[in-house]
This record gives sequence, C-alpha cells and structure tokens, in this order.
Amino acid sequence: MSDLNFSLLPWQQTVFTDKTRFKVVAAGRRCGKSRLAATTLIIEALRCPAGSAVLYVAPTNGQARQIIWDVLLEIGRDVIQASHINNMDITMINGAKIYVRGADRPDTLRGVSLTYAVLDEVADIKPEAWEQVIRASLSDKKGRAIFIGTPKGRNWFYDLFKMGQEETDPDWKSWHFTTQDNPLIDPTEIESAKKTLSSFAFKQEYLASFDNAGSDVFKEDWIKYGVEPDYGSYFIAIDLAGFEEVAKQAANAKKRLDESAIAVVKVTDDGKWFVKEIDHGRWDIRETAAKILMKMRDYRPISVGIERGALKNAVLPYLSDLMRKNNVYSHIVDLTHGNRKKTDRIIWSLQGRFEHGRIVLNSEEDWDAFTDQLLMFPANGVHDDLPDALSYIDQLAVTSYFEGEEDDEWEPVDIISGV
Repeated sequence: MSDLNFSLLPWQQTVFTDKTRFKVVAAGRRCGKSRLAATTLIIEALRCPAGSAVLYVAPTNGQARQIIWDVLLEIGRDVIQASHINNMDITMINGAKIYVRGADRPDTLRGVSLTYAVLDEVADIKPEAWEQVIRASLSDKKGRAIFIGTPKGRNWFYDLFKMGQEETDPDWKSWHFTTQDNPLIDPTEIESAKKTLSSFAFKQEYLASFDNAGSDVFKEDWIKYGVEPDYGSYFIAIDLAGFEEVAKQAANAKKRLDESAIAVVKVTDDGKWFVKEIDHGRWDIRETAAKILMKMRDYRPISVGIERGALKNAVLPYLSDLMRKNNVYSHIVDLTHGNRKKTDRIIWSLQGRFEHGRIVLNSEEDWDAFTDQLLMFPANGVHDDLPDALSYIDQLAVTSYFEGEEDDEWEPVDIISGV
C-alpha cells in the first residue's frame, strides 16, 4: 500500500479491511465515500489474475466518469498500465481491468465475469441493475461487492442496509457514518449547514438518515406573506402539463392532463425569493405561449426556464413567433430534473427556504390553490404543479440557497482531503 497514492480515514479503514462478502455503507455527504470506492477498486484489481475484472457503477454513465475516473488515475498512477476514457476502461499492470459504467445503460454491464463490484450512490440506482445483471456477473468467481451511498428515503438501499444490520446472513454487513466522521471537514461548516438547510435535508445529507420526508414536508406556519421588495431580479419558471395535441400524437388522448404553471419570482441579492405570482390553468399550446409572452413583457425577467423535452418543443415555435411579432425577448433556459425525482427536487428547492423564511408570497395574490398543494405534498393523487413550477426557480437564480450543494453528489472527490 505504501507504493500507492492513498491513505484512509479511520472509518474507511474499518470498512476496507472487513472480509464480509457484501458490504453496505450509508454515509453523509463529503464523508469520503468515493475515495473508499476508488481505493477498493484499485486494490481488488491488483489482487485479480490477468483477464479478470472489477466494476464501478454509478447511476448514470456521466456521473460515473465525473465521480471516480480522475480519482482512480490519481490513486493508481503507479500501477495503471493503460486507461481509455472513451470506453472508461483501465488496465492494471497485472493485466486486470477496471470497468467504469452507468446503471442507466444496464446492457453494457452484461457478459462480464467480475471478482468485485462497487455500486456508488445506490439510492439512485434501479435495483434491476444489481438483481438482473451485476449479481449474476459475480457468481462464477464468487465475487464480492460494496454498496455505498447517501440515503434517499427507505428504498432498496435501505433494505440492503437493514439486512446487513440484522446480521442474520454472514455474507452481509452494513455500517453507518455521518459527515462528522470525516475529521478533515471543518465542524463549523456542518453547523452552518444545519442552520440553513431544512431539518429533513440536513438529516438525510449530513447524518445519512433513511427517514422519509413524511406527509408534513411543509408546515403552515412556515408560509409567509409580504410586499414586494424594491430591489431584486425577476425569474420565470414554467412547468408544462401535457397538451391535448401532444397527447393525441402519442395515442394517449384520454389521459387526464394536469395544469401548466408559470411561476414569477423576484430574487434579491441575498438570495431571498419574493413570489410575485404563479399563474396556472389547462391551456392549449397557443394559449400557453401567449401566457408566457405576457409574463415576459410585464416582468422583463433575467431568464425564462422551461423544462427540456417534448412539451417545450411543442410550445417553443409558437412562443418564438410571438416574441418576434411583439418584439419581446427573453433568455430561454432549459430546465432539467437533475437526476432527481420530482418529490426530491421540490423538497430540496423549497423545504429549507420555507422553513427559514427565505420565501415570501405576494400578499396581494390569492394563494389557496398553491398552499393546498404545498401542505398536502407529497400525498398520492394530489396535484403538485404549482410547487413544482416554483422549485425550478432554483435552477435559474444566480444566488443558490444551497451554495454548491445542488450538484455535490456528483462532484469529483478531492484527492488531498479524501472527501
């Protein structure tokens, strides 16, 4: 090990040296999960005979490259014979291979005999990738695996963790670590996060809690009303519902269409949101384009965000035509789901802000429809179009409430700090 460019934190060493076949690690952000993953891959590959392989899997191919590729090259620079970033394959000096893959393309994982597999950010990986592909690839060589991630409610990652905790199967063992278990993280940073994040977000991201958000994600006494501040910049985010025209083209005309929603928000220099209005209704494509144009004309926003996809493609030609005819222009931005489910996106964008009074609703507007959806979220069968539209402002505003946490889960790890 002394010839390799790595050292392990105490908690990493505990997991790394354990001989259990299947290991499950639930850990907080910046705890050092990815460094443990990279170290494990390098060592396990060096233990393999020539022609054998180990596998790293993240939720998507792009995330796999961003999280682990550079770390592997840094830690293993003295024992790597060749690397091919296009294929994301690494050949070790002993002839063994390290494959880096995304679980979003499960067919690329088939047909490979593995001695070891690392599944990273397990909560965002579909269980079929393990159950139908990876597990079988470990069978002929009795390979081993480690599951690493930050919890996101009680999904299949929780089931694996619980199985390891019960110790009824000697092949399975699990550990739980928080961000505080990384001594290289300044404790004041953790305290700062605790003061600004929602209690749910802090418990999940820093304390690695498997608790679900529950039915009281938003509390009524968090909702504040007020008058518009004199300063700030407008942003407009649009959550498009299915248009009847598009539904017919998809042979899905009988499907009940949700409302479209247009959120208009003034964001101040200190990152607070004043929600001017959220217009909503079941409009056709032309009506939707006209509604958007009127908001652009009235508020002159910094940018207008529309979720990328078929619905945006349907409305954009009409909107572009109206912009040209009326000489009203705005910067149109593609909104994405950011590899998060809608529920996670709404919680991340809105819960902490509402809890800490950083969202204020316009006291001159009627907010009954919005507050009904917000307070019942995420109940089954209840619409959430209005909170969803508001949550997209997080992708547009220059000042990010989470100060870099939005993409933290896919950020390459720091070789020096080990996080």
